[in-house]
Amino acid sequence: MTVVSVSMPEELLERIDGFADEHGYSGRSEVVREASRSLLGEFEDERLDGRDLMGVVTVLFDYETTSVEERMMRLRHEHEGIVASNFHSHVGSRYCMELFVLEGSLDEISAFVGKIRATKDTLTVDYSVTPVDEFESER
Repeated sequence: MTVVSVSMPEELLERIDGFADEHGYSGRSEVVREASRSLLGEFEDERLDGRDLMGVVTVLFDYETTSVEERMMRLRHEHEGIVASNFHSHVGSRYCMELFVLEGSLDEISAFVGKIRATKDTLTVDYSVTPVDEFESER
């Protein structure tokens, strides 16, 4: 097996170690391998391929990190073909939330979510994907 060196904050490493201990993993490598497989397989659901989808993406970030807000604006414009709606809100005294409603294919939504997740300094990225073509057949 190939050895890979990864940089991460100490706090995240401590959380991974704690997770490994609590859930019976042999060590942090096993946790990282499983998390990687899960992330890579997230958008490989064959039931969603070739279907019209709606996606909802929620991003939380610190108010002070204006680079995140600028990146969200750039991504909204880069993907304007699938961004049906975008909402910005302040949460508490120091956080911002961006909500995106997307309409597109699995590949398009996956690419958008991947770019959001790759944005430095986001605190959380949550999303859901729903086929909308199944509702048309119920009419």
